Amino acid sequence: MKVRSLQCVVLLLTILGCQDTNKKIVANVEVPVLEIGKAEYLYHFAFDCIDKEYPNKLGQTLGDSTYLATPSALHPAFYGCFDWHSSVHGHWTLVNLLRLYPNLEHFDAILKKLKANITAENIAVELDYFNDEHNKNYERTYGWVWLFKLDEALGHWEHPRAKDMSQNLQALIDTLERNLIDFLPKLTYPIRVGTHSNTAFALSFALDYARSQNRSELETILLKRAKEYYLLDVNCPITWEPGGFDFFSPCLQEASLMAKVLTKNEFLHWITQFMPGLLSSPEKLMQPAEVTDRSDGQLAHMDGLNFSRAWCLYEIGTLLENQSLIQLANDHFTVSYEQMGSGEYAGEHWLASFALYTLIKGNYAIDG
Repeated sequence: MKVRSLQCVVLLLTILGCQDTNKKIVANVEVPVLEIGKAEYLYHFAFDCIDKEYPNKLGQTLGDSTYLATPSALHPAFYGCFDWHSSVHGHWTLVNLLRLYPNLEHFDAILKKLKANITAENIAVELDYFNDEHNKNYERTYGWVWLFKLDEALGHWEHPRAKDMSQNLQALIDTLERNLIDFLPKLTYPIRVGTHSNTAFALSFALDYARSQNRSELETILLKRAKEYYLLDVNCPITWEPGGFDFFSPCLQEASLMAKVLTKNEFLHWITQFMPGLLSSPEKLMQPAEVTDRSDGQLAHMDGLNFSRAWCLYEIGTLLENQSLIQLANDHFTVSYEQMGSGEYAGEHWLASFALYTLIKGNYAIDG
Protein backbone atom coordinates (compact mmCIF):
# COMPACT_ATOMS: atom_id res chain seq x y z
CA MET A 1 0.00 0.00 0.00
CA LYS A 2 2.83 2.38 0.88
CA VAL A 3 4.61 1.55 -2.39
CA ARG A 4 1.47 2.33 -4.38
CA SER A 5 1.02 5.66 -2.56
CA LEU A 6 4.62 6.59 -3.28
CA GLN A 7 4.15 5.72 -6.96
CA CYS A 8 1.10 8.00 -7.10
CA VAL A 9 3.07 10.88 -5.58
CA VAL A 10 5.91 10.39 -8.07
CA LEU A 11 3.43 10.28 -10.95
CA LEU A 12 1.76 13.49 -9.75
CA LEU A 13 5.09 15.28 -9.43
CA THR A 14 6.06 14.09 -12.91
CA ILE A 15 2.84 15.44 -14.39
CA LEU A 16 3.28 18.79 -12.63
CA GLY A 17 6.88 18.98 -13.72
CA CYS A 18 5.87 18.54 -17.35
CA GLN A 19 3.42 21.43 -17.30
CA ASP A 20 4.32 24.60 -19.17
CA THR A 21 5.60 26.95 -16.46
CA ASN A 22 4.55 29.93 -18.59
CA LYS A 23 0.89 28.93 -18.41
CA LYS A 24 -1.67 28.53 -15.67
CA ILE A 25 -5.21 27.11 -15.84
CA VAL A 26 -8.08 29.43 -14.90
CA ALA A 27 -11.67 28.37 -15.70
CA ASN A 28 -10.17 25.61 -17.88
CA VAL A 29 -8.29 28.16 -19.99
CA GLU A 30 -4.53 28.69 -19.95
CA VAL A 31 -3.42 32.17 -18.89
CA PRO A 32 0.06 33.72 -19.02
CA VAL A 33 1.93 33.13 -15.78
CA LEU A 34 3.63 35.86 -13.81
CA GLU A 35 7.03 34.20 -13.43
CA ILE A 36 10.61 35.30 -12.87
CA GLY A 37 11.33 35.77 -16.57
CA LYS A 38 8.51 38.28 -16.93
CA ALA A 39 9.55 39.99 -13.70
CA GLU A 40 13.11 40.42 -14.98
CA TYR A 41 11.70 41.83 -18.21
CA LEU A 42 9.15 44.20 -16.70
CA TYR A 43 11.19 45.70 -13.89
CA HIS A 44 13.51 47.77 -16.09
CA PHE A 45 10.73 49.90 -17.58
CA ALA A 46 9.89 51.34 -14.16
CA PHE A 47 13.47 51.13 -12.83
CA ASP A 48 14.80 53.21 -15.71
CA CYS A 49 12.22 55.97 -15.34
CA ILE A 50 11.47 56.60 -11.66
CA ASP A 51 14.55 58.86 -11.50
CA LYS A 52 14.38 60.07 -15.12
CA GLU A 53 13.33 63.68 -14.70
CA TYR A 54 12.86 64.73 -18.31
CA PRO A 55 10.78 64.87 -20.43
CA ASN A 56 8.17 65.80 -17.86
CA LYS A 57 4.52 66.88 -17.89
CA LEU A 58 3.86 68.69 -14.60
CA GLY A 59 0.17 69.56 -14.96
CA GLN A 60 0.40 72.10 -12.14
CA THR A 61 -1.56 75.27 -11.45
CA LEU A 62 0.72 78.29 -11.00
CA GLY A 63 -0.18 80.60 -8.14
CA ASP A 64 2.59 82.98 -9.06
CA SER A 65 6.11 82.96 -10.47
CA THR A 66 7.54 81.22 -7.39
CA TYR A 67 5.71 78.05 -8.43
CA LEU A 68 8.09 77.62 -11.37
CA ALA A 69 10.53 74.92 -10.33
CA THR A 70 12.01 71.68 -11.58
CA PRO A 71 10.01 68.46 -11.30
CA SER A 72 12.40 67.06 -8.68
CA ALA A 73 12.06 70.21 -6.56
CA LEU A 74 8.27 70.12 -6.72
CA HIS A 75 7.95 66.34 -6.38
CA PRO A 76 11.13 64.88 -4.87
CA ALA A 77 9.51 61.47 -4.38
CA PHE A 78 7.59 61.12 -7.65
CA TYR A 79 9.28 63.30 -10.25
CA GLY A 80 10.24 60.66 -12.83
CA CYS A 81 8.41 58.68 -15.51
CA PHE A 82 7.07 61.76 -17.37
CA ASP A 83 4.27 62.59 -14.90
CA TRP A 84 3.41 62.19 -11.23
CA HIS A 85 0.92 59.35 -11.50
CA SER A 86 3.16 57.29 -13.78
CA SER A 87 5.96 57.68 -11.27
CA VAL A 88 3.66 56.49 -8.49
CA HIS A 89 2.59 53.37 -10.33
CA GLY A 90 6.17 52.82 -11.43
CA HIS A 91 7.05 52.59 -7.73
CA TRP A 92 4.07 50.24 -7.27
CA THR A 93 5.47 48.03 -10.02
CA LEU A 94 8.88 47.77 -8.41
CA VAL A 95 7.50 47.15 -4.92
CA ASN A 96 5.35 44.29 -6.21
CA LEU A 97 8.15 42.70 -8.16
CA LEU A 98 10.42 42.75 -5.12
CA ARG A 99 7.60 41.44 -2.95
CA LEU A 100 6.81 38.57 -5.28
CA TYR A 101 10.40 37.78 -6.29
CA PRO A 102 12.89 38.35 -3.45
CA ASN A 103 15.54 36.62 -5.58
CA LEU A 104 15.15 39.11 -8.42
CA GLU A 105 18.58 39.72 -9.93
CA HIS A 106 18.56 43.49 -9.39
CA PHE A 107 16.76 43.44 -6.03
CA ASP A 108 19.31 45.58 -4.18
CA ALA A 109 19.53 48.24 -6.89
CA ILE A 110 15.75 48.49 -7.10
CA LEU A 111 15.35 48.74 -3.33
CA LYS A 112 18.03 51.45 -3.20
CA LYS A 113 16.05 53.64 -5.63
CA LEU A 114 12.79 53.07 -3.76
CA LYS A 115 14.35 54.01 -0.42
CA ALA A 116 15.95 57.12 -1.92
CA ASN A 117 12.59 58.40 -3.18
CA ILE A 118 10.10 57.39 -0.49
CA THR A 119 11.67 59.24 2.43
CA ALA A 120 9.90 61.23 5.14
CA GLU A 121 11.54 64.41 3.89
CA ASN A 122 10.47 63.89 0.28
CA ILE A 123 6.90 62.99 1.22
CA ALA A 124 6.66 66.13 3.38
CA VAL A 125 7.37 68.22 0.27
CA GLU A 126 4.80 66.22 -1.71
CA LEU A 127 2.26 66.84 1.05
CA ASP A 128 2.92 70.58 0.97
CA TYR A 129 2.14 70.54 -2.75
CA PHE A 130 -1.24 68.89 -2.22
CA ASN A 131 -2.04 71.28 0.62
CA ASP A 132 -1.39 74.31 -1.58
CA GLU A 133 -4.59 76.25 -2.26
CA HIS A 134 -4.06 76.06 -6.03
CA ASN A 135 -3.27 72.34 -6.24
CA LYS A 136 -5.58 70.60 -3.78
CA ASN A 137 -7.20 68.72 -6.67
CA TYR A 138 -3.91 67.75 -8.30
CA GLU A 139 -4.09 64.20 -9.72
CA ARG A 140 -7.69 63.74 -8.60
CA THR A 141 -8.61 60.87 -8.65
CA TYR A 142 -6.28 58.73 -10.79
CA GLY A 143 -3.03 59.58 -9.06
CA TRP A 144 -4.64 59.39 -5.63
CA VAL A 145 -5.81 55.80 -6.00
CA TRP A 146 -2.51 54.65 -7.49
CA LEU A 147 -0.86 56.02 -4.36
CA PHE A 148 -3.33 53.95 -2.33
CA LYS A 149 -2.27 50.93 -4.39
CA LEU A 150 1.37 51.65 -3.64
CA ASP A 151 0.66 51.76 0.09
CA GLU A 152 -1.41 48.58 -0.21
CA ALA A 153 1.53 46.81 -1.88
CA LEU A 154 3.92 48.00 0.82
CA GLY A 155 1.52 46.66 3.43
CA HIS A 156 1.61 43.21 1.84
CA TRP A 157 5.40 43.13 1.59
CA GLU A 158 7.15 41.50 4.53
CA HIS A 159 10.41 43.38 4.32
CA PRO A 160 11.85 45.74 6.97
CA ARG A 161 12.11 48.65 4.53
CA ALA A 162 8.50 48.23 3.39
CA LYS A 163 7.17 49.27 6.78
CA ASP A 164 9.49 52.28 6.83
CA MET A 165 8.35 53.44 3.39
CA SER A 166 4.70 52.91 4.28
CA GLN A 167 5.13 55.01 7.43
CA ASN A 168 6.80 57.72 5.36
CA LEU A 169 3.81 57.77 3.00
CA GLN A 170 1.19 57.84 5.72
CA ALA A 171 0.64 61.59 6.06
CA LEU A 172 0.10 61.94 2.30
CA ILE A 173 -2.11 58.84 2.21
CA ASP A 174 -4.25 60.19 5.05
CA THR A 175 -4.65 63.54 3.30
CA LEU A 176 -5.67 62.07 -0.04
CA GLU A 177 -8.00 59.58 1.63
CA ARG A 178 -9.74 62.44 3.43
CA ASN A 179 -9.87 64.41 0.18
CA LEU A 180 -11.58 61.49 -1.57
CA ILE A 181 -14.06 60.99 1.27
CA ASP A 182 -14.93 64.69 1.12
CA PHE A 183 -15.10 64.77 -2.67
CA LEU A 184 -17.35 61.80 -3.45
CA PRO A 185 -20.54 63.16 -1.82
CA LYS A 186 -20.15 66.26 -3.99
CA LEU A 187 -19.66 64.31 -7.22
CA THR A 188 -23.30 64.05 -8.22
CA TYR A 189 -22.65 62.24 -11.49
CA PRO A 190 -19.92 59.67 -12.20
CA ILE A 191 -17.34 60.43 -14.86
CA ARG A 192 -17.65 57.79 -17.56
CA VAL A 193 -14.65 58.51 -19.78
CA GLY A 194 -11.92 56.12 -20.88
CA THR A 195 -9.05 58.13 -19.41
CA HIS A 196 -7.66 59.26 -16.04
CA SER A 197 -10.76 60.69 -14.40
CA ASN A 198 -12.94 57.57 -14.82
CA THR A 199 -14.88 57.27 -11.58
CA ALA A 200 -15.43 53.51 -11.67
CA PHE A 201 -11.69 52.89 -11.91
CA ALA A 202 -11.03 55.17 -8.95
CA LEU A 203 -13.69 53.54 -6.81
CA SER A 204 -12.44 50.07 -7.71
CA PHE A 205 -8.81 50.74 -6.77
CA ALA A 206 -9.81 52.70 -3.67
CA LEU A 207 -12.08 49.85 -2.58
CA ASP A 208 -9.22 47.36 -2.85
CA TYR A 209 -7.13 49.65 -0.67
CA ALA A 210 -9.89 50.30 1.88
CA ARG A 211 -10.55 46.60 2.36
CA SER A 212 -6.88 45.69 2.50
CA GLN A 213 -5.99 48.40 5.01
CA ASN A 214 -9.24 48.24 7.03
CA ARG A 215 -10.28 51.81 6.21
CA SER A 216 -13.95 51.40 7.13
CA GLU A 217 -15.08 54.99 6.60
CA LEU A 218 -13.65 55.01 3.10
CA GLU A 219 -15.10 51.59 2.28
CA THR A 220 -18.57 52.67 3.41
CA ILE A 221 -18.72 55.70 1.15
CA LEU A 222 -17.21 53.81 -1.78
CA LEU A 223 -19.88 51.11 -1.59
CA LYS A 224 -22.62 53.70 -1.20
CA ARG A 225 -21.52 55.78 -4.16
CA ALA A 226 -20.87 52.76 -6.39
CA LYS A 227 -24.45 51.59 -5.93
CA GLU A 228 -25.87 55.08 -6.33
CA TYR A 229 -23.88 55.68 -9.50
CA TYR A 230 -24.18 52.32 -11.22
CA LEU A 231 -26.71 49.89 -9.78
CA LEU A 232 -29.52 50.87 -12.15
CA ASP A 233 -27.35 51.04 -15.29
CA VAL A 234 -28.41 48.87 -18.22
CA ASN A 235 -27.27 48.32 -21.81
CA CYS A 236 -23.84 49.90 -21.58
CA PRO A 237 -22.91 51.10 -25.11
CA ILE A 238 -19.84 48.88 -25.51
CA THR A 239 -20.05 49.25 -29.31
CA TRP A 240 -19.12 52.93 -28.86
CA GLU A 241 -15.78 51.84 -27.42
CA PRO A 242 -12.97 52.51 -27.68
CA GLY A 243 -12.55 56.22 -28.02
CA GLY A 244 -9.44 57.24 -29.89
CA PHE A 245 -7.34 58.04 -26.80
CA ASP A 246 -8.88 55.61 -24.27
CA PHE A 247 -6.83 53.44 -21.95
CA PHE A 248 -9.88 52.30 -19.98
CA SER A 249 -13.10 50.68 -21.10
CA PRO A 250 -15.84 52.63 -19.29
CA CYS A 251 -18.18 49.63 -19.51
CA LEU A 252 -15.68 47.06 -18.23
CA GLN A 253 -14.32 49.32 -15.47
CA GLU A 254 -17.84 49.71 -14.18
CA ALA A 255 -18.44 45.97 -14.38
CA SER A 256 -15.15 45.28 -12.59
CA LEU A 257 -16.18 47.60 -9.77
CA MET A 258 -19.64 46.11 -9.37
CA ALA A 259 -18.17 42.60 -9.23
CA LYS A 260 -16.48 43.78 -6.00
CA VAL A 261 -19.55 45.56 -4.66
CA LEU A 262 -22.29 42.98 -5.23
CA THR A 263 -22.63 39.35 -4.21
CA LYS A 264 -21.93 36.83 -6.96
CA ASN A 265 -25.62 36.20 -7.62
CA GLU A 266 -26.44 39.91 -7.53
CA PHE A 267 -23.62 40.61 -9.93
CA LEU A 268 -24.68 37.85 -12.32
CA HIS A 269 -28.14 39.40 -12.56
CA TRP A 270 -26.72 42.91 -12.89
CA ILE A 271 -24.16 42.12 -15.60
CA THR A 272 -26.70 40.39 -17.84
CA GLN A 273 -28.71 43.62 -17.85
CA PHE A 274 -25.72 45.92 -18.04
CA MET A 275 -23.81 44.18 -20.85
CA PRO A 276 -26.11 41.74 -22.63
CA GLY A 277 -24.11 39.13 -24.50
CA LEU A 278 -20.91 39.61 -22.51
CA LEU A 279 -21.07 36.24 -20.80
CA SER A 280 -22.04 34.25 -23.88
CA SER A 281 -20.16 35.89 -26.77
CA PRO A 282 -17.80 38.58 -25.49
CA GLU A 283 -15.64 38.40 -28.62
CA LYS A 284 -18.60 39.80 -30.58
CA LEU A 285 -18.59 42.91 -28.37
CA MET A 286 -14.86 43.71 -28.43
CA GLN A 287 -11.55 42.74 -29.96
CA PRO A 288 -8.04 43.89 -29.00
CA ALA A 289 -7.42 47.51 -29.94
CA GLU A 290 -4.93 48.40 -32.67
CA VAL A 291 -2.03 50.75 -31.96
CA THR A 292 -0.99 52.67 -35.07
CA ASP A 293 1.85 54.79 -33.63
CA ARG A 294 3.54 53.95 -30.33
CA SER A 295 5.58 57.16 -30.44
CA ASP A 296 2.38 59.19 -29.99
CA GLY A 297 1.52 59.29 -26.30
CA GLN A 298 -2.23 59.50 -26.89
CA LEU A 299 -2.35 56.75 -29.51
CA ALA A 300 -0.16 54.56 -27.29
CA HIS A 301 -3.07 54.56 -24.85
CA MET A 302 -4.51 51.67 -26.87
CA ASP A 303 -1.91 49.33 -25.38
CA GLY A 304 -3.08 50.41 -21.95
CA LEU A 305 -6.65 49.76 -23.02
CA ASN A 306 -5.79 46.20 -24.01
CA PHE A 307 -4.21 45.60 -20.61
CA SER A 308 -6.98 47.24 -18.58
CA ARG A 309 -9.66 45.41 -20.53
CA ALA A 310 -7.77 42.19 -19.89
CA TRP A 311 -7.57 42.69 -16.13
CA CYS A 312 -11.30 43.43 -15.95
CA LEU A 313 -12.08 40.36 -18.05
CA TYR A 314 -9.84 38.24 -15.82
CA GLU A 315 -11.60 39.52 -12.71
CA ILE A 316 -15.08 38.88 -14.06
CA GLY A 317 -14.15 35.64 -15.83
CA THR A 318 -12.52 34.22 -12.70
CA LEU A 319 -15.48 35.17 -10.51
CA LEU A 320 -17.99 33.59 -12.88
CA GLU A 321 -15.68 30.79 -14.14
CA ASN A 322 -16.34 31.94 -17.69
CA GLN A 323 -13.93 30.51 -20.29
CA SER A 324 -14.85 32.99 -23.01
CA LEU A 325 -13.97 35.98 -20.86
CA ILE A 326 -10.64 34.45 -19.81
CA GLN A 327 -9.72 33.69 -23.41
CA LEU A 328 -10.63 37.20 -24.56
CA ALA A 329 -8.50 38.59 -21.73
CA ASN A 330 -5.59 36.47 -22.96
CA ASP A 331 -6.01 37.84 -26.47
CA HIS A 332 -5.95 41.44 -25.25
CA PHE A 333 -2.95 40.86 -23.01
CA THR A 334 -0.87 39.07 -25.64
CA VAL A 335 -1.32 41.69 -28.35
CA SER A 336 0.18 44.49 -26.27
CA TYR A 337 2.62 42.50 -24.14
CA GLU A 338 4.43 41.35 -27.27
CA GLN A 339 4.99 45.02 -28.19
CA MET A 340 6.09 46.26 -24.76
CA GLY A 341 9.69 46.87 -25.80
CA SER A 342 8.89 49.23 -28.65
CA GLY A 343 11.63 51.67 -27.62
CA GLU A 344 9.07 54.48 -27.43
CA TYR A 345 9.05 56.32 -24.09
CA ALA A 346 5.47 57.44 -24.73
CA GLY A 347 4.31 53.99 -23.66
CA GLU A 348 7.29 52.53 -21.88
CA HIS A 349 7.14 55.02 -19.01
CA TRP A 350 3.85 53.54 -17.75
CA LEU A 351 2.76 50.34 -19.49
CA ALA A 352 4.77 47.95 -17.30
CA SER A 353 2.40 48.80 -14.43
CA PHE A 354 -0.64 47.92 -16.51
CA ALA A 355 1.00 44.72 -17.77
CA LEU A 356 1.97 43.64 -14.26
CA TYR A 357 -1.46 44.39 -12.83
CA THR A 358 -3.01 42.34 -15.63
CA LEU A 359 -0.71 39.40 -14.91
CA ILE A 360 -1.58 39.56 -11.22
CA LYS A 361 -5.27 39.50 -12.04
CA GLY A 362 -4.80 36.62 -14.46
CA ASN A 363 -2.91 34.72 -11.79
CA TYR A 364 -5.69 35.35 -9.31
CA ALA A 365 -4.10 33.27 -6.55
CA ILE A 366 -1.34 35.87 -6.21
CA ASP A 367 -2.47 38.55 -3.80
CA GLY A 368 -2.08 41.85 -5.69
